[in-house]
Amino acid sequence: MKIQIPNNWKPRKYQKPTWKALCNGAKRACIVAHRRWGKDDIALHWAAVSAMEKTATYWHMLPQAAQARKAIWEAVNPHTGVRRIDEAFPHEIRETTREQEMMIKFVNGSSWQVVGSDNYNSLVGSPPYGLTFSEWSLCDPSAWAYLRPILAENGGWAIFIYTSRGKNHGYSLYNMAEKSPEWYSTKSTANDTDVFTEEQLQNELREYQSAYGEDAGKAYWLQEYFCSFDAALPGAYYVGELSKAEQDNRITSVPYDPSLPVHTWWDIGRTDYTAIWFVQYAGREVRVIDYYQNNMQGPAHYAQELQDRRYLYEIHHLPHDADYVQMGSRDGKSVKEQFEELMPSQDWKCHRRTQSEVSDIFVAKAFFNRCVFDKDKTQEGRESLGAFAQQWDDKHKVFTGVPAKGWFKHGADAFRYLAVGYQEDFDQNVIVDDRNTFMGVMRRNTHGVSRPII
Repeated sequence: MKIQIPNNWKPRKYQKPTWKALCNGAKRACIVAHRRWGKDDIALHWAAVSAMEKTATYWHMLPQAAQARKAIWEAVNPHTGVRRIDEAFPHEIRETTREQEMMIKFVNGSSWQVVGSDNYNSLVGSPPYGLTFSEWSLCDPSAWAYLRPILAENGGWAIFIYTSRGKNHGYSLYNMAEKSPEWYSTKSTANDTDVFTEEQLQNELREYQSAYGEDAGKAYWLQEYFCSFDAALPGAYYVGELSKAEQDNRITSVPYDPSLPVHTWWDIGRTDYTAIWFVQYAGREVRVIDYYQNNMQGPAHYAQELQDRRYLYEIHHLPHDADYVQMGSRDGKSVKEQFEELMPSQDWKCHRRTQSEVSDIFVAKAFFNRCVFDKDKTQEGRESLGAFAQQWDDKHKVFTGVPAKGWFKHGADAFRYLAVGYQEDFDQNVIVDDRNTFMGVMRRNTHGVSRPII
């Protein structure tokens, strides 16, 4: 029995340019498109074609492994009542289907699997030749940094499909792809297709505003249906502060000044991320010159990263748990003790645990006014700050005020420790008013030089 791939599917009129680009050999594609555009459909069917043409490993990556099953593996096409994976990958071309692993093995030796960007570097087996990042604007951007060299070496392809989520890594990728001759890129709003009528779009707006409030609801609507990168990310803590920093030209080139020592501020993790901000204090200005994060690594890795940068360090500021978390130590030594052995000439300091994370966030919001960020070296860290947001309570239709969890939280926590630690070291009596600005009096800095705080 012969099966034609794509299986009982043809691209819609507005999808044809994208499908044609893929068929003509595009190795990198950035597709920013509105809801119900059919982004996952086109990626699934392209994976089926590619898997039959070249025996290799293919991944469909969601932001989190936990959501991948519902969003892709078990998803049903409402128009046909058939699982989307069964439409794209008919049983006749399969050898096995592993429900638990969300993996399909094909008769020609290829495989396709649904995975999460939160566990990409823990997956075993052959590295991917074809990779779809679904909801890329919500994915961990480190996943692409980790996987990009693999695809560059094996000549594989990568497709990024998503709606906008503010000016984060999705925005950066689209701007890069639009200018690069090696990329295919498209941005398709609800005005560019015939999927929704004007009446339906207005109904969607009313429903979003009913659920999220007038401003947040419209922001979601503009992102979901009109691919607006300018609409604020609802519930985000630091978007306004980052925007003001950009307007004030405080996101620019900030070179390392050898005459000033560097302080590092950390959030510690092993299976999740360890994040490090590198800063220099120049008078009342905080120069944020560098950022680094990684996971599944021990203290020796991060010690080497510090040494490779060849900065002159003054203090490495660790969170409170570094005094007892062992981070893989076989002899029971804490993270701080391990770093002191690896870099004995350095000064390692554990800060106290603060009383309220939410109160600390307001300190961090005010602290932004002091900061100047290196545009290139802190991009990954700034993306984590931009994505850091409140949890949404769907039952009561409110933002809870409690920080959400995700890839972004570690960089945001390390920055919060920096802001609070700076307040403790320099501005012990500082007051954060309801406009989130610092007000204070003369305080000493670490070198014993007094300076005014305004």
